[in-house]
Order: sequence, then structure tokens, then C-alpha cells
Amino acid sequence: MPELNIRPSIGAAEHRALVAIWRSAVDATHTFLAAADRDEIERHLASDHFPAVVLSVAEVDGDPVGFAGTLDGRLEMLFVDAARREGGIGTALLDHAITEHGVTRLDVNEQNVLAAGFYAHRGFEVVGRSETDDAGRPYPLLHLRLSTSS
Repeated sequence: MPELNIRPSIGAAEHRALVAIWRSAVDATHTFLAAADRDEIERHLASDHFPAVVLSVAEVDGDPVGFAGTLDGRLEMLFVDAARREGGIGTALLDHAITEHGVTRLDVNEQNVLAAGFYAHRGFEVVGRSETDDAGRPYPLLHLRLSTSS
């Protein structure tokens, strides 16, 4: 059985691979996202979003299969390659973000029911809601906080 390793990102040299993981994950889970919005977000991942967070990369046999981005106790992004979903990679990345980066808060798209359930199952509870995403697009966000009783 291949071993999962979580490590810090090596930076721009692997951004192309991380964007490919993001696209695979989003195509599989974000069916509510308009193609133009998806493409706009994708164009800004490597230049704007990745440099703004601490990136941790999950790899199997040296190949990136998922990643998480954290900042100031918030999980800003967590994506797993669609072909590797439900194999424990997301859980490992979330556990790493909590234990190594102090994550206690995150936002999740309300329309991404599977992701909302994933976080709820791991001890996060809804503490608020926004009608739009951070860029003002019409994708409601649920604001989650790690339960103190978890």
C-alpha cells in the first residue's frame, strides 16, 4: 500500500501540478460553479491564491495528490485529486492543518454538500452564513468553526 506523506509546498515549481489537482477536484465536486467563474478562479490560483497561504501538499509515491492552504488559523483551501477521493487524503490534510497550523475555522460552499458533510463529520459546526463568496459571486458560504467539544 502506498504511503501518504504531507509536506510543505516547494513553491512555484509545483503550482502547475496543484492547479491540475484543483481543477480535477472542482470539476468533480463544484458542479454548481459557472464555467466562467471556475476559469477565472483557476487563472488566479498560482499568481494570487497560492502565495497568500501556507501550502501543505499530500503526496503518494512522490506525486502530489492533494493540498491544503492555511492562514492565521483558517483553512483557506483543501482539494484532493478526483481520482484519489475517499482514500483518506482529505482527512489527513485536515488533521495536519488542525495539528500543525492551528486551524479552527473555515468556509465551505453551501452548495458543496459533500464537503459540508465532510467537515461536520470532523467536528466543525456552522457559526454563520454569507449569501456570496469572498469575491461577491452568488455562491453562499457556510462559516464553520471547530467545535470545542470535539
